[in-house]
Amino acid sequence: MWIPTEHEKYGVVIASFRGTVPYGLSLEIGDTVQILEKCDGWYRGFALKNPNVKGIFPSSYVHLKNACVKNKGQFEMVIPTEDSVITEMTSTLRDWGTMWKQLYVRNEGDLFHRLWHIMNEILDLRRQVLVGHLTHDRMKDVKRHITARLDWGNEQLGLDLVPRKEYAMVDPEDISITELYRLMEHRHRKKDTPVQASNHHLFVQMKSLMCSNLGEELEVIFSLFDSKENRPISERFFLRLNRNGLPKAPDKPERHCSLFVDLGSSELRRDIYITVHIIRIGRMGAGEKKNACSVQYRRPFGCAVLSIADLLTGETKDDLILKVYMCNTESEWYQIHENIIKKLNARYNLTGSNAGTCDQEGGTPSSLSSQSWDTMSDLRGLAVSLQLLHGDIEQIRREYSSVFSHGVSITRKLGFSNIIMPGEMRNDLYITIERGEFEKGGKSVARNVEVTMFIVENSGQILKDFISFGSGEPPASEYHSFVLYHNNSPRWSELLKLPIPVDKFRGAHIRFEFRHCSTKEKGEKKLFGFSFVPLMQEDGRTLPDGTHELIVHKCEENTNLQDTTRYLKLPFSKGILLGNNHQAIKATKESFWITSFLCSTKLTQNGDMLDLLKWRTHPDKITGCLSKIKEIDGSEIVKFLQDTLDTLFGILDENSQKYGSKVFDSLVHIINLLQDSKFHHFKPVMDTYIESHFAGALAYRDLIKVLKWYVDRITEAERQEHIQEVLKAQEYIFKYIVQSRRLFSLATGGQNEEEFRCCIQELLMSVRFFLSQESKGSGALSQSQAVFLSSFPAVYSELLKLFDIREVANLVQDTLGSLPTIVHVDDSLQAVKLQCIGKTVESQLYTNPDSRYILLPVVLHHLHMHLQEQKDLIMCARILSNVFCLIKKNSSEKSVLEEIDVIVASLLDILLRTILEITSRPQPSGSAMRLQFQDVTGEFVACLLSLLRQMTDRHYQQLLDSFNTKEELRDFLLQIFTVFRILIRPEMFPKDWTVMRLVANNVIITTVLYLSDALRKNFLNENFDYKIWDSYFYLAVIFINQLCLQLEMFTPSKKKKVLEKYGDMRVTMGCEIFSMWQNLGEHKLHFIPALIGPFLEVTLIPQPDLRNVMIPIFHDMMDWEQRRSGNFKQVEAKLIDKLDSLMSEGKGDETYRELFNSILLKKIERETWRESGVSLIATVTRLMERLLDYRDCMKMGEVDGKKIGCTVSLLNFYKTELNKEEMYIRYIHKLYDLHLKAQNFTEAAYTLLLYDELLEWSDRPLREFLTYPMQTEWQRKEHLHLAIIQNFDRGKCWENGIILCRKIAEQYESYYDYRNLSKMRMMEASLYDKIMDQQRLEPEFFRVGFYGKKFPFFLRNKEFVCRGHDYERLEAFQQRMLNEFPQAIAMQHANQPDETIFQAEAQYLQIYAVTPIPESQEVLQREGVPDNIKSFYKVNHIWKFRYDRPFHKGTKDKENEFKSLWVERTSLYLVQSLPGISRWFEVEKREVVEMSPLENAIEVLENKNQQLKTLISQCQTRQMQNINPLTMCLNGVIDAAVNGGVSRYQEAFFVKEYILSHPEDGEKIARLRELMLEQAQILEFGLAVHEKFVPQDMRPLHKKLVDQFFVMKSSLGIQEFSACIQASPVHFPNGSPRVCRNSAPASMSPDGTRVIPRRSPLSYPAVNRYSSSSLSSQASAEVSNITGQSESSDEVFNMQPSPSTSSLSSTHSASPNVTSSAPSSARASPLLSDKHKHSRENSCLSPRERPCSAIYPTPVEPSQRLLFNHIGEGALPRSDPNLSAPEKAVNPTPSSWSLDSGKEAKNMSDSGKIISPPVPPRPTQTASPARHTTSVSPSPAGRSPLKQGSVQSFTPSPVEYHSPGLTSNSPVLSGSYSSGISSLSRCSTSETSGFENQVNEQSAPGPGPGPSYGGPDEPGRKESKTPPPYSVYERTLRRPVPLPHSLSIPVAAEPPALPPKPLAARPGHLENGTRRTEPGPRPRPLPRKVSQL
Repeated sequence: MWIPTEHEKYGVVIASFRGTVPYGLSLEIGDTVQILEKCDGWYRGFALKNPNVKGIFPSSYVHLKNACVKNKGQFEMVIPTEDSVITEMTSTLRDWGTMWKQLYVRNEGDLFHRLWHIMNEILDLRRQVLVGHLTHDRMKDVKRHITARLDWGNEQLGLDLVPRKEYAMVDPEDISITELYRLMEHRHRKKDTPVQASNHHLFVQMKSLMCSNLGEELEVIFSLFDSKENRPISERFFLRLNRNGLPKAPDKPERHCSLFVDLGSSELRRDIYITVHIIRIGRMGAGEKKNACSVQYRRPFGCAVLSIADLLTGETKDDLILKVYMCNTESEWYQIHENIIKKLNARYNLTGSNAGTCDQEGGTPSSLSSQSWDTMSDLRGLAVSLQLLHGDIEQIRREYSSVFSHGVSITRKLGFSNIIMPGEMRNDLYITIERGEFEKGGKSVARNVEVTMFIVENSGQILKDFISFGSGEPPASEYHSFVLYHNNSPRWSELLKLPIPVDKFRGAHIRFEFRHCSTKEKGEKKLFGFSFVPLMQEDGRTLPDGTHELIVHKCEENTNLQDTTRYLKLPFSKGILLGNNHQAIKATKESFWITSFLCSTKLTQNGDMLDLLKWRTHPDKITGCLSKIKEIDGSEIVKFLQDTLDTLFGILDENSQKYGSKVFDSLVHIINLLQDSKFHHFKPVMDTYIESHFAGALAYRDLIKVLKWYVDRITEAERQEHIQEVLKAQEYIFKYIVQSRRLFSLATGGQNEEEFRCCIQELLMSVRFFLSQESKGSGALSQSQAVFLSSFPAVYSELLKLFDIREVANLVQDTLGSLPTIVHVDDSLQAVKLQCIGKTVESQLYTNPDSRYILLPVVLHHLHMHLQEQKDLIMCARILSNVFCLIKKNSSEKSVLEEIDVIVASLLDILLRTILEITSRPQPSGSAMRLQFQDVTGEFVACLLSLLRQMTDRHYQQLLDSFNTKEELRDFLLQIFTVFRILIRPEMFPKDWTVMRLVANNVIITTVLYLSDALRKNFLNENFDYKIWDSYFYLAVIFINQLCLQLEMFTPSKKKKVLEKYGDMRVTMGCEIFSMWQNLGEHKLHFIPALIGPFLEVTLIPQPDLRNVMIPIFHDMMDWEQRRSGNFKQVEAKLIDKLDSLMSEGKGDETYRELFNSILLKKIERETWRESGVSLIATVTRLMERLLDYRDCMKMGEVDGKKIGCTVSLLNFYKTELNKEEMYIRYIHKLYDLHLKAQNFTEAAYTLLLYDELLEWSDRPLREFLTYPMQTEWQRKEHLHLAIIQNFDRGKCWENGIILCRKIAEQYESYYDYRNLSKMRMMEASLYDKIMDQQRLEPEFFRVGFYGKKFPFFLRNKEFVCRGHDYERLEAFQQRMLNEFPQAIAMQHANQPDETIFQAEAQYLQIYAVTPIPESQEVLQREGVPDNIKSFYKVNHIWKFRYDRPFHKGTKDKENEFKSLWVERTSLYLVQSLPGISRWFEVEKREVVEMSPLENAIEVLENKNQQLKTLISQCQTRQMQNINPLTMCLNGVIDAAVNGGVSRYQEAFFVKEYILSHPEDGEKIARLRELMLEQAQILEFGLAVHEKFVPQDMRPLHKKLVDQFFVMKSSLGIQEFSACIQASPVHFPNGSPRVCRNSAPASMSPDGTRVIPRRSPLSYPAVNRYSSSSLSSQASAEVSNITGQSESSDEVFNMQPSPSTSSLSSTHSASPNVTSSAPSSARASPLLSDKHKHSRENSCLSPRERPCSAIYPTPVEPSQRLLFNHIGEGALPRSDPNLSAPEKAVNPTPSSWSLDSGKEAKNMSDSGKIISPPVPPRPTQTASPARHTTSVSPSPAGRSPLKQGSVQSFTPSPVEYHSPGLTSNSPVLSGSYSSGISSLSRCSTSETSGFENQVNEQSAPGPGPGPSYGGPDEPGRKESKTPPPYSVYERTLRRPVPLPHSLSIPVAAEPPALPPKPLAARPGHLENGTRRTEPGPRPRPLPRKVSQL
């Protein structure tokens, strides 16, 4: 049975549980669980990370932890009772764990490893805390380390700053907002601005001395030297080096490492130097022989100097070489360092060769970092390591513990440090051995003097170990100076420290012994004199600081100096000698100088100080001593502070009348002395003295009396400096008064209490009077007032010791209330007054509620006054913060509520105004000032929030009732709404202050809820105020949109905490917006459409509840807009405009789209305007679909087809459905950028054309837009043209570039801008050159189907044709598509998928290759056109693609599979032609037809014949480098070993059974036979050509082919050809033999025009592009995919041969493919549309009807021949003579809109101009024999140049005149009309109308070229149009887009030799013509622009 748990409430999972049992709860190790029930070893509960899912789990999997339960029952909350630091650590580490893994994924290795290290440290520290064995101090230290690491990690990961108090997280609800702000600001400031250290320390480590002439031991002495004052500022660091220049004690680091401590900031400057003096220990002369003398002397060696400024950069100088200079002149040794500093080092030698060192100021060292130790012998100098450390010495010990643990000597500053600490014990006497003056002593040369020093007691005993050479060496008992050679006036300047204990000082003296050091062999040291000096004088004073000239007493070597009594009676100093007048020794000439300096906390050298302390022995000197106390050095006073104070109060007790004033002044001097920063730390010493040692019980009377006397004199005194000193000391004076009174009360039992109170009252009355006075004239009085106010708050605590708190509060209130209120008084006094108020608020007095209520009015009064004047805002902010810090959030005591009343009434309004004022100011430029500015703003904001949070319903009601008029209320509401908007700004708080922002938002929303009632009550209906309502809605919207409220971006734990504490504030505010909107009524119209954008932004937030609340408002807006204007166009326009910008910012999702659609559709169901509403919602929904797809695609890294396709979809949507011009243009440029990035230059050019077409060649000014400057429309269009040309050039689409070159050249010519015209013509010429010279790759085309619901909207269940990249074949393309759609599944067949695939929740890709079908055949069929030109037309401007799939119908004949081999031909029609603005376009229509086996055979033979012709032609014209392709092709056809060749067709279709069973195929069978015969003729001619060019080694193969060919001919029943056939290239121009067909004559129509029965749609031939095999015995995809692209048999003449050419014996078995059954190596060959059936007329004519040729003559009657020639003359296209030339010209459709809205773009080409062919060579007047047309002129004009026996080739001339009557066969006269009918179409045999019975009656009757096959079911297919070959064009009827004006060039009907000048083209007119009647064309869509194709 499940029992609710009592104690087991909270636990941590210690082993993962999969929850496999029924009702099991899956748990991961580390999860925390809340337990609800238990039963037999099982718990029931939930994981805290997902509280909605409850389940059971084993109790053994959970470790229980202590926790307390709140709200027991169904909604109980469990809070662990562990340390808050532990809780924070646990939750933080959980959050870090997830983010830490992401760092690895993002490859942020450095932070990844650092965070890993920190996490491990935190876990170790957590274990220490959990163990619970730490001491209190250690626990505090561990918590400090933990929080420091947590803060570091949070900062690195961009997490929130955590407010803490004593290392524990703070709940914002438990403290005031001002206190929270201070905690946050303190942690933020601590993080941002490190505190500048005031103490600095220099670490020195000696490494070695490298010198060439070593060999003796050395002493190295470091010290710091002030070159400005020419004195050392530190003690010495002394160390000894061995003979190798290395430290003698390497195992003792303290001997060679030292820390120079307590350097002040003032000492870190350039003129402070590190000086190093080196003394050698050895012989007198460095070059003496070793046995010359055994005595060791100290001798000068060298000096080095380094400026400390070189260390200020903070870098450690690890390996430095200091240059060591040797002193040549020993007499200057004492100042060698000064000379080096002054750059006088030229007089010194460097020690050895100092190669590699540098000589900067003061001998700046060279770094060894770049030197190896091997080359050290080349360097000469001192190797040291230096580092400057900053901070307190204890901090240094912690941070550099390794330095101190290994050992380091401490080198102090000379004298006391900048701050003297109480308790510091020092008693150091510094002696500097300066110089001496000695006589020769009977010698001929000067002496070598050595000084020996001892410290001697009175008894003659030498004090041991009290002479310190420096910090690195232990003290010694005696000192020996260095010896200067032959010098009777030696100068040493050696500093020694004598740390003598105080008890040894009295009676001790220092003795100096002088010896001459002989350089003889014995090396004797002979004593010749001595000096001495006592350490203390008889009166108790120590040896005064300064230089002393000592007497040198002469003595002999054997003089016994141990008996000190013999010489102590002698004078020791020459100053003393003169004073005592000792004549006996007056004549001495020898002297010795020393300098002494005492640094002692126990001894003094000041006589006045001693006199004061001994005042009882000399009572007569008391007055003098008290007067001189101000002259005594402060350090002397603080050393004896307690003794001095005892003395003063002793004198006061002795005679207060006489000495009271003097003692008071002395006391004031001492008190103020402690204000000095140097002695500031002695204040606690005085406090301790007052509390524990002070005994003046009667002193208070005298102190009060004297103090009052001074205060009363303030207003009268002229000089107030002394009075100000007194006022400055009032804190301690009151302390003495209070302590004295307490001592008196204790002694007397509280006597004279009333008298004391009166004295205090009188004193304060005097103070109040003095404060109330206004300064007149000089500011001395105000200065005194300021001095008093600055120290007065310190008195409160003293008064509280004696008086009741209310009494003190009233005294203080009266005193502060007496301050003058005039604002314009001295500013400095105003600031001090405010500081006084601030200290009052911070004092203990203000903390008590009783006294606070008394003081609050005066505090608020002064604050109000300063805020009103906007003065001292920083101080005001601090005071206000302190006021609110004392008011906790939940304080509901009556006193607190009353305080809030007072504050609201006094400060709320001024506080709002202050915030508005300071936030509207420009921020200061300096960083420090900016910080200060932000601080003061933040503090005022925190104060306002604190006040608003404390306000209750009653306070709000009182506030609103306090406004007398609606105007006042309106101003207040506008003001507070504005302030709230400011508070919501992101820059108001630092970005990681989420805690503070949430608190602020909670306060704001609470206040807004209160104020919205006032808004409803006072500003609706007749009192409606738009401004205040607008301000309200604006505030609400930006409140909801705040980043800190978007909970979806938070971690789960953070989101849970926020929801528990505050709920989702966005929903609350959204509900309030909805409520207020509903209250507006008819006033809603004021906010439509202004609020549509803001409300839309709110609804895009991914919060379901918020969306459900806000989306219905749009229905309301539509309804009100419909009522007002009858439509909601404004709503629609605003919605669409805003959606794009918002969704591009990442807002919105698929859920929102569905919700928007469903909610609004449901809302408008019953509306009268339902239809238009549904339309609007559908439009907006479709836009959202596209925008969401666009945004998702743009997230991808690389540019791919998905991005481009999505952009195209959106771009077209904006144009076609929304007509949003500006958005359309923006997306044009986005698409353009994508293409450039992907290097799709052709597509980029087409894209930019879209914008170009919107512009005209006008001077209309255009505004600055995107990257375009302000310019005219002409200039922008010119710029676009040039950019488009450049991109066409880069994309190798030079033909299109030529069109634009001509277009812009026209403009230059019209403006006579010949310079640019010349450049443009040269550019055009260069493009022609590139067409001929550069190789272009023909791309593959692929059909791609995207099936399944998982694809983006613009791809879903659609099929596209894509233009592949260069060299990209099917496998590569498929792999690329699968990479772009990694979730997609490749379909393995080419069949159309069924509905289940369409609706599947997956992605399916179906990919196979397709063949492009060029629409224009004219250039491709024309002979003599180079392949470089043709290649462009094969793969450009393609609308139609095809794909063939072979299959067997019926029973398959195993013997001959061709009998049943059918082909399913699929034709795909695109919405736009390729290439275009994208690499892929959607398939608009697909047609599927089946080709019978016979039709298939015909097409295969046609393709093979065409391939043979092409190869032969190439071989003839020597275009082939190698004859192998022709050889292989001939071999494949003649020797069809695989499938039997054409004989299989004979067996299949020429047998009687087939002919009888298929009577309708008679003509096709004839056609097949005709093709076989034609193939035989081609093969024979091909063999003749082959014989001519075949190499010798292939002759046997050629002979075999000839033999095989005769076998093949016999099998076809061909005996021999006409004798006219000659294998001559002359008779086979361009290798293009023509075969005349001999078949039954076609029937004729009644009007004489031939009507040929329409053939099956399956009968159109195709070209075998990659032709690899002949006819196969098995069906396969190769029949389809190897068939060609062209629709015309003539086209194939010029196709490139495939390397693998075989005969008709192709295998028809399907090659395996990944994506379809089509082979990857072949292009599909879909069926041609009916529209193009006329293109094969020439090849389908009977032999009698076919054009004659010299190679294949056809016997005809002379009359027929004559007629034939007449009809074929000129190869003219058919034209209607009844139409005028202007009517035949293209009438281009203007662009639908331009940049100016509402302005129709004018036609860009005159109607009278005829569209001319832009690029191809101008055609001749006589066409190729392949094209014969019926003349349409009234009479035969011109003779045909064709002769019966030959075909003559004509070279086209660009200047040839074109007759307007007989139009040449030129694409000039071919155009595209919006009606779909071209009146100037080319009616050649390959391109004629579908109905020839409507030709002009003047056409000659008789046999002629047959017309196209057309039927009555195709009334619209009148003509075929061949657009200009280089322009982008459309297919007739199916693509009724006119020739784009961007790519069309108007040319006169009579073109001149050069391009026509602009506006010079004349329309040509055809006379006497009548308009043909044509059946009505099919309706056509609106024309498309060039760039859409």
